[in-house]
Amino acid sequence: MWDLSCRDWEERIRQGRPLVPELPLWQDEADIAVEFFDKLKLPDVSGMPEMAEAAGDWWRDIVRALFGSLDPAAMVRWIEEIFALVPKKNSKTTYGAGLMLTALFMNRRPRAEFLFVAPTQAISDLAFSQATGMVEADPELGRRYRVRDHIKEIRDRVNAARLKVKTFDLNVLTGPRPAGVLLDELHLLGRNAAASKVIRQLRGGRQAIPEGFLVIATTQSDEPPAGAFSEELATARAIRDGRRPGKMLPVLYELPRELQRPPIAVGEPAPWEDPRVWPMVLPNLGRSLRLESLIDDFAGEKDKGEAATRLWASQHLNVEIGLALHSARWAGADFWEGAADPSLSLLALLARSEVVCIGIDGGGLDDLLGLAVLGRESGSERWLHWGRAWAHTSVLERRKSEAARLRDLAAAAELVIVERLGDDIDELAQICEHVLKTGLLAQIGLDPVGIGVVVDALAQREMTEESGHVIGISQGWKLSGAIKTAERKLAEGSLAHCGQALMAWAVGNAKVEPRGNAITITKQAAGYAKIDPVMALFDAVACLSQNPPSRRSIYEERGLLVV
Repeated sequence: MWDLSCRDWEERIRQGRPLVPELPLWQDEADIAVEFFDKLKLPDVSGMPEMAEAAGDWWRDIVRALFGSLDPAAMVRWIEEIFALVPKKNSKTTYGAGLMLTALFMNRRPRAEFLFVAPTQAISDLAFSQATGMVEADPELGRRYRVRDHIKEIRDRVNAARLKVKTFDLNVLTGPRPAGVLLDELHLLGRNAAASKVIRQLRGGRQAIPEGFLVIATTQSDEPPAGAFSEELATARAIRDGRRPGKMLPVLYELPRELQRPPIAVGEPAPWEDPRVWPMVLPNLGRSLRLESLIDDFAGEKDKGEAATRLWASQHLNVEIGLALHSARWAGADFWEGAADPSLSLLALLARSEVVCIGIDGGGLDDLLGLAVLGRESGSERWLHWGRAWAHTSVLERRKSEAARLRDLAAAAELVIVERLGDDIDELAQICEHVLKTGLLAQIGLDPVGIGVVVDALAQREMTEESGHVIGISQGWKLSGAIKTAERKLAEGSLAHCGQALMAWAVGNAKVEPRGNAITITKQAAGYAKIDPVMALFDAVACLSQNPPSRRSIYEERGLLVV
């Protein structure tokens, strides 16, 4: 297996060097493929220039690697997949059409099938239209390849191989054995519960063809990555960074990690907002896009607010969105990412806190069961948060649009999917009991009209209203004080959290409604989006806002003074 990692990718991208590593390619195969690709003409550009003049070297590197990885004697391809993460307007769809025509030309298998696949018919049709235009622009290609627009197919008259469009659908893509597939704009399938199954079918069908390949060309998601897109991106990053082997070549145009982080202080621009760093992730700059136009476009989006700014950055700079921000968002969402402390865990929170409050919310069949542990740090008095949630399997069926994300969170051990009702409450009560045994627990706050089995499970572990451990937290407008307290503490930097994807998702889902002088965040306003973990946080904030006394003895920190 070839080493397809690119461990020095940050240095390469800063210097504008290729992101495809040096590989032991079959050079004759690579040269033939590149020569054919270079002669293709851009059908929708004045003068129809050849790719040799119009295309960027970055894509030519991909063509060279894909076709140069085929052993012509054994007919085995050593690079079976390519994952190209490229911002909008870098001509990836047009170049992808050229790559698939090159595949049709390089193909030796009679009646081989090559596919354009995309989340929507319109995206697939665009790639097919570009390929059709390239054939029609060259008389020699027109003699060899027959375009059949009515069935979206380009057929090779020499060996009956064909390049065609197929819908991204499990029923349609079950069965075919494609010799090559271009899957465009995977990021649009984050919420498609069947997306992983469809990709599995494409890979399974390709296994019967040793020279088969799958190319995924996509922009970053315009919402927090989820489902199949998140899975494939994680795999590509792991191979790129050398954390796992694989036959997928990752070509990821994303900014170095320190340039993707949130602003250090409120009101300051994020590092990626500096146009001087943008060329790092714009491989087609000077061809299909101009920096001056991007700067003007960004200025217009920035005037529209944080949500529009982040959306623009995700599509034009591949900046990954951690929070789904919207116009009715909770004010604390703007400061949430900047408050992350990845070193914080439940054990670290308990070790650093002098007193702890717990919030609980949800638990219905259609809800998550959310838990928030909130501690007041000894010495600094900062508030420290850790969260967890549970979901019954029925939620995956009832809310299929969120099923992929819930499975991602379960894989990250931030959410637990339970088969049997009651297991979720037992696990939650065990965590509360663990906090109780540390001696740090002040109160557990929950919705007074919540489900009684939670109260019963806590009572079995000696946490009751009578013992002073369990209190009801009024919801609706009465929770306004806790909501405003949380957002203020986030803004001033006195509330830190673990940086969990679970909480980023829930915080991004929260929608604010004004009620007179108060504000509310309700499940009705959020709709199908889940907010139970952040509502649990507000319940915990309501408890800790009462300033409970420290439960940690000063002698635990200073030791006993022996006279």
